[in-house]
Order: sequence, then structure tokens, then C-alpha cells
Amino acid sequence: MLADDMGYGDLGCMGSEHLQTPYIDALAESGVLCQQAYVASSVCSPSRAGLLTGRDPRRFGYEGNLNQGAANYATRPELLGLPPGEHTLGDHLRAAGYATALIGKWHLGTGEGFHPNKRGFDHFCGMLVGSHSYFPKLGKNQLERNGEPLREFSSPYLTDLFTDEAINWVRQQQSQTERKPWFLFASWNAPHGPLQATEEDLKHFAHFQDKKRRTYAAMMYALDRGVGRIRSHLQETGELNNTLICFFSDNGGATGNASWNGPLSGVKGCLREGGVRIPMIWSWPEQLPAGETHTGVVSSLDLLPTFMAAAVARPLPLSPIRAHEDKGNRAKHVKAYGAYDGVNVLPQIAGESVPGSRTLFWRLQGQTAVLDGSDKLITLSHRRAQMFQPAADLAESVDRFNTDPTRADELFQVLGRWESSLATVPLWGSSPYWIGQSAKHYDTWPVRPEPQ
Repeated sequence: MLADDMGYGDLGCMGSEHLQTPYIDALAESGVLCQQAYVASSVCSPSRAGLLTGRDPRRFGYEGNLNQGAANYATRPELLGLPPGEHTLGDHLRAAGYATALIGKWHLGTGEGFHPNKRGFDHFCGMLVGSHSYFPKLGKNQLERNGEPLREFSSPYLTDLFTDEAINWVRQQQSQTERKPWFLFASWNAPHGPLQATEEDLKHFAHFQDKKRRTYAAMMYALDRGVGRIRSHLQETGELNNTLICFFSDNGGATGNASWNGPLSGVKGCLREGGVRIPMIWSWPEQLPAGETHTGVVSSLDLLPTFMAAAVARPLPLSPIRAHEDKGNRAKHVKAYGAYDGVNVLPQIAGESVPGSRTLFWRLQGQTAVLDGSDKLITLSHRRAQMFQPAADLAESVDRFNTDPTRADELFQVLGRWESSLATVPLWGSSPYWIGQSAKHYDTWPVRPEPQ
């Protein structure tokens, strides 16, 4: 279950006192809430490339966002999407005997060869692009089902429509004579812009003074309702206890959607914690404890090895071209990190093992960062580097770059080795919007209280 541009603090279980998210909070109560979870990028498209492949998207040139038409990128249009040589979670689990579906937002390419039905998903209903009106009109929308335009809507509101589609697909799997296990990627685009909500949902937040925040709250209310409806269906059909659910957001809250990143500094598009750190919930009643909080570092890159472990299956081998790339100038990196960049987190979130030290990397248009153990270094094209200890200093308010130059130098070397190991240059550039939006957030700034 994936939210889109959700603020770090915009759940009841993460400290929100004004938004209403009882169903997501209940999901956290039924499982493990990871408060130091990270995504592969601070913008939508490369973040999704990472979580679906289990590989750092910079490995295969997927660094920039896809938020413009092909004519605006200085690259060949056929390169604008998830490279065909990369396997998705859908590919891996379908090979393991699972029925697979993606409902909602794809945002990994619209051209030939990038369609979800060709990337491991038996069923797709949703949007190939990055954003969409929440009130689609017949004959005037970008929604489809398995390549065919969507000509009827079960709900006039997109978040509810995607929830309907998800439940209907699960119901179809449950009605099959020869049942397969199933994998559903419920990829809502809420609360990504445009800010649009139903009048009924807006009524719950009529007391909010900020109009944008009121609409955002109503959009989160609909998203929460969708999570609750899917869980209720699984409960009613007796499948909830043996279903592994992971809920998180593709990146931190954006500047334009009135989201709130709680105690974190930074926003979508920058590499401060507010851009790349998200709450992540794991629930599997038969296997995981309930009502626990996990303080170790986890990553969206961990989905692939974790899901494959739950399925008692091995990931597909890398395609020959990817294996060749990883055999060359990336040999040392592969030896250190493996062909896939995540780890199976089931033992640690179940309390069966102690979390080990993690090293995570990011790069986006003039910004690079590495989290190594407790230390995080951010390098910038437009100003000096910064170094923080985000586990203890959530707001990244104490810059340790000048006070601990030895550690800063070590992190520079770790980051340099990672960058030199990347086999592919970025396949396209990203919009200048991101560096402009994020630049001001590298100054130390006070954490604002939750708006209402």
C-alpha cells in the first residue's frame, strides 16, 4: 500500500493531532511501525523504480523524475521509463506462482515496453502518468484497465475508485477454482496534487482555517478509508492473518500540498530527512508482533527481499545486460552490497535479530547523500556540505561537518566509492524545479507546528 507525497507527521500514529487516520493507525497497531524508514529517492518516479526493483535506481540511470513530456528531455523518448532489463516485484512474484496486480499510479514510463502488463503485472487499472484529476470525466481522462480506456467509474472520486478496483481484483482471486497466492500493489496517488476532495470528506475538517490543509486532510481521510476497506475485506474473507501488508509513502511531504513533515527538516525534492524519510508499517498477524515500534533503519529497497522471503522464493537472476554491468566497474560494490540493495527485514522487525548498521545512498540533480550508521553526509552543488546524526537529531539542526572533519572525510570517501561504482550516467535530467524548491531547505530552519 503506497501513499504519494504524504507528510512524515500526517498520521495519528506519527503524532498528528488534527488529521483523522484511524484505519492506518489500526494497521500500525496490528503490526510494526518503523519510524526511521527511507525511500530510494525524494521524488516520485525514481523512488518507485527503487521499491519495485529492489535496486538503487541510480545503478541503471534512473535518477531524475518523469514530470514533463518527452520533448522536454534531452534524451531519446524510448529511454524514458523503467529499463526493460530490470525485473519488478511483479516479475519476481509472478515467477514464484503469484497472481499480480497494480492498481493506481504507475509513473515509470508511458512508451512501448514500459506498460505494467509488460512489467510483471497480470492486471493493471490506473494511470501511467504522475498526476491526475481526482474527479475524472468520461472520455476525458488518462485512466485505463489493461490497455483499454476506462469508460465507467465505480466512484466519481479517484481514491475511492482505486480502492474499489483493488478490492474487486482481490475478490476475483478469491473466487478462482484453482487459487493462486496473490500480490497487490495498491498505488494510490493521494495526497499528491492537485488538491481535490469530495464535499462529504471536506465536512469533517470544516474547522480548519487553512483551505489547502483542509483539502489535504480530506484527501488523507479518503486514503485512510481505502486502507480500512481493503483490510476489512481481508478480515471478512478470512485472509487478513496470512497477508503481509506494507504501507508507506513514495517520498516526504511536498511544498505544494500542505503536508506536514512533523519534526523533520526538508521536503520532497531535497535530501534532508523530510525528503527521503517516511513512516513504514509492516503487518502480518500470523508472523509479526502487534503494536511494536521499530527504531532501526529500513528502506523501501527492502521490499523485494522481504516479500520474496515471505513467499519462500528466490528473486529472478539479473538479466544478462545487468549482470554484465555489475561484473565490470561495479564488482567491489556488488561484493559489498549484492545484486539487490535491500535486505529481508522480517527477522529484525519480528524482534528475532538486532538490526545491523546500514549504508544508504541518494543522488538527485546536484545533491548527493549517504547515511552510514548514525551519520549522514549531504553534498550540494550550490553550497558547502552538511553532516548530521538524524536518528538523534530528527530536525538535522546540528551540522557536525566542521566539528568532526575526520568522520566527514570518511563519508566523502564512502560516497565517492559509491558514485564511481555506478555503471550508468543518468538517462535523463530532472526538472530544475526540484533544486529550486529544495535549496532553501538546506539552511537550518525551525520545525513548524502542525498546521490546521
